[in-house]
Amino acid sequence: MKLSIVSLLLIGFLSISCKGQSSKNIETIPAVAFAEKINSTPSAQILDVRTPEEFKSKHIDNAVNVDWKAEGFAEKADKFDKQNPVFVYCLSGGRSKQAANKLAELGFSKIYDLEGGILKWNSAGMSTPSDKIIGISPQEYQDALKSDKKVLVNFYAEWCAPCKKMSPYILKMQEDFKDKIVIIRLDADKNKTIVGSLKLDGLPVVIFYENGKEIWRNIGYISEEDLKTHL
Repeated sequence: MKLSIVSLLLIGFLSISCKGQSSKNIETIPAVAFAEKINSTPSAQILDVRTPEEFKSKHIDNAVNVDWKAEGFAEKADKFDKQNPVFVYCLSGGRSKQAANKLAELGFSKIYDLEGGILKWNSAGMSTPSDKIIGISPQEYQDALKSDKKVLVNFYAEWCAPCKKMSPYILKMQEDFKDKIVIIRLDADKNKTIVGSLKLDGLPVVIFYENGKEIWRNIGYISEEDLKTHL
């Protein structure tokens, strides 16, 4: 009996130890540090784990697209040099965290994960300015705020779990409060220009306007009850 208990404790210790070793391979760092590491790493391996559509719209220079959610991610990633650092990022950090864990399992010696994803990268001013407007323009956005009613803007993404959780009650509020509040929903993936202009660095986002001026914003999940207290 004593031997069995000791064995179980030993197995548990080894399990925790192995997990600890795996996590040491991954370092989640902010945008500026991420850029500095890339610049100081010869032939840096940069993995953009978003969808091909997201990658095509804009990506970090010299990045390679390996979609985390597509079949064959492990097989494609396994072709990269495991002994050299690999840099991984997505839109806001959720997918890249999962991808980084998979890369650690595959045996990559050092993995740098971009904290907050490309949203944080853009808000930190790391992206190259572009004249191309994707989605609603800043002027069109300002025009949409011109209303005698209060305006609530909700930025979301189809892949974002908290966004999906909020969607049903946001859509219901659009109907229930239509006489008092204008509720606008914008897909962040399809409206990258205004997302960058507003320096949004997370999802979901709700911004409350009155007379065209921002009076409150929330980044991240918020319950229906809590949101209504700000209306």
